[in-house]
Amino acid sequence: MENTQLIIQKDTTANPGPLGLCGFGLTTILLNLHNAGLFGLDTMILAMGIFFGGITQVIVGSMEWKKNNIFGTMAFTSYGIFWLTLVFLLILPKMGLGTAPTPIAMGYFLSVWGILSLGFFVATLKLGRALAILFATVVILFALLAIANFTGNHMIHTIAGIEGVICGSIAVYIAMAQLFETVYGRQILPL
Repeated sequence: MENTQLIIQKDTTANPGPLGLCGFGLTTILLNLHNAGLFGLDTMILAMGIFFGGITQVIVGSMEWKKNNIFGTMAFTSYGIFWLTLVFLLILPKMGLGTAPTPIAMGYFLSVWGILSLGFFVATLKLGRALAILFATVVILFALLAIANFTGNHMIHTIAGIEGVICGSIAVYIAMAQLFETVYGRQILPL
């Protein structure tokens, strides 16, 4: 018989969550400043959607998987893919690759993301108040955006933009709270 030993290594890698939350938060803020009517949809938002909102969150999701965090894996990877998909929905038709989705189709697209976010929200009820508040605002944001697309109501779209800025700001706040706690070795911002 061969003598085998199970070697357990302690995970000493950094928490990738704050990076993913910043990617989600900052991209959400910028897109929703547009939704609120402050400026047009331009390459600044699209680039953020591809790189910080999209690719960075997918990488963070992979890092969360390595840390055995199923919630972080699912949430960061899902929202990273959401941002990449959203950007491609906007740019592919401009490149002559397919037809732009109708507002009704976008309403359904946003609705399914809202349903997924509702599942994440339910999971956050066991993960802490700050994350629960964040995911509640994500669900509300997707609901408002879906309703705005289904109805064509510009006021609801503007309200969604304001709510989206709040949602993104909450994500950045949580990221900074986690960063400060790691750097200072104690809680600086309440979670």
